[in-house]
This record gives sequence, C-alpha cells and structure tokens, in this order.
Amino acid sequence: MRVDGRENDQIRPVKITNHYLMSPAGSVLIEMGNTKVICTASVDEKTAPHLIGTGKGWVTAEYSMLPGSTGTRKKRDRNGKVDGRSVEIQRLIGRSLRSVVDMDKLGEKSILIDCDVIQADGGTRTASITGAFVAMAEAMKWMKDQGMIEEIPVTGYVSAVSVGICGEDRILDLCYAEDSKAHVDMNLVMTDKGEFIEIQGTGEEAPFTREDLSTLLELGMKGCFELHQKQKEITGEI
Repeated sequence: MRVDGRENDQIRPVKITNHYLMSPAGSVLIEMGNTKVICTASVDEKTAPHLIGTGKGWVTAEYSMLPGSTGTRKKRDRNGKVDGRSVEIQRLIGRSLRSVVDMDKLGEKSILIDCDVIQADGGTRTASITGAFVAMAEAMKWMKDQGMIEEIPVTGYVSAVSVGICGEDRILDLCYAEDSKAHVDMNLVMTDKGEFIEIQGTGEEAPFTREDLSTLLELGMKGCFELHQKQKEITGEI
C-alpha cells in the first residue's frame, strides 16, 4: 500500500484553479496532492533578441520555490543568482511549452511563464509544466481577444508526470516520501498525441531493465493522458 493509499497506477488528486490572479493574461493554481504551484503567463509585445526580424515569437519560463514551500526554509534567490536545480527546471518548462507552439503564428511576441512553488510534496517540475500549459493557453486566448494574434498558435496539449520504482513496485506520480526512497526515478513530458517531449530517467541506487523502462513509460503515458483531460476541462478544445 502506498503512503497515501493510492493504487500503483493512480495519480494524485488534481485540481486546477483558473484565473487565480487578477493581473497576468493567464494564471492558474495547480494542486497535485499536497504539491501546489502558481503558474502565470505574461505577454510581452517583443520577441526574444535573437528572433527580432524573423517574424517568430518566443516562450520562456522561470521557476522558483518559496521559502516556506518545504519543511526546511529554502533561501531566496538573490542578486540574479539562481540555483542550478531551478535553472534546469525552468529550461525544461520552457522547451516543453515551446515544443507545442507555432512560433510563426505567435508573431514577434513573447509569453513569459512564471512557476512559483508554494508547497512542495514531490513532482514540482511536472506539476509546473502541466499548470504552465493551461496558463499559456489562457494567455493566448487573451491575445486573440485583444487582436494580437489571429488564432491560438498551439499544436497540442502538453503535460508531465513522474514515475518510479520503490522496492518491487512500479508507481505513478510520486509524492516526496516515495521520491526520496525510490531507487529509480523518471519524469515524462508528452503531448496529447502520445508524442514524447522529454524523458528524464535515473537509476538512483540501482540500474533498471528495458522491461522496467517499458512499464514506467506505460504508467507515465496513462498519467499524462489523464492530465490532458484535466487541462481540456479548463481550456476546452484549442
């Protein structure tokens, strides 16, 4: 039995609250179990410097954990210094979102994603990607309403989930208690078409077999498809 009573192939309870903040073009609070992340999408009418004059837009992301989000207070990033883990995660969020955006249709504009973890209980990066997609889609709807774009430049939905091996069990969507003792840990990012964007898998304490990999991929796909349905309940078909 898992620590929270779930079946091995069951994701945590998911709640996505849309329009969570007043000011951003898109904002959601995503809750996956006890993990909670505020994801916002802000619009800039300029593209990234390296794309000026190309007609292409850009999507980028920043990620942070608030000091009170963990059991031991996490120090704030100061003076422009971001810890290596945060840099890795925000790059993952950015490239995951860009993979499903038609930058030509976005035009020379940028969407700036901010993911702020207010409570961490495992899976903060995967929850950030899932929530950030909804915030980005809502920002694009706003842009269309404002006449900034002619159509929503999204080619598919994207979500992410963790899988792992704890003891003899292959499990989906690890909470912190499971993640901290898993000897194989993996994160999957995929589209609603069943395409993989990123697979991050590590044998933390022991190697894993090809059969293990296949089982974990199947679990991850199941979880991501369920998350896509949650996203579609918020955004509708795009």
